[in-house]
Amino acid sequence: MARLYTDENFPLQGAEELRRLGHDVVTVQEEGRALQAVPDHEVLASAVAQARALVTLNRRHFLRLHQETQDHAGIVVCTFDPDFVGQAVRIHSALQEHEPLAGKLIRVNRPGPG
Repeated sequence: MARLYTDENFPLQGAEELRRLGHDVVTVQEEGRALQAVPDHEVLASAVAQARALVTLNRRHFLRLHQETQDHAGIVVCTFDPDFVGQAVRIHSALQEHEPLAGKLIRVNRPGPG
């Protein structure tokens, strides 16, 4: 399973579900860095230092960072989805499809209506 790092925009319920699915997840909140306005490039650097793929809802900024460098363990950008369990399952599936994750940008979108 994947080693993941979630930023403060990603819901804790989603991180917990990813753990239940077998992933090794560390959150910004658990590291005591929440609500500190840590710049995105520093968040990505923390993920890189821990050899973890970053999971975020902050698509725009991390798309730009990915375009600047692919020297990372993977970036998963998601659209907001109040179905945290469903979102985690879609992330889990996307991670399995794109292994190895290093240097990749993976998009996980909320499904459309019905």
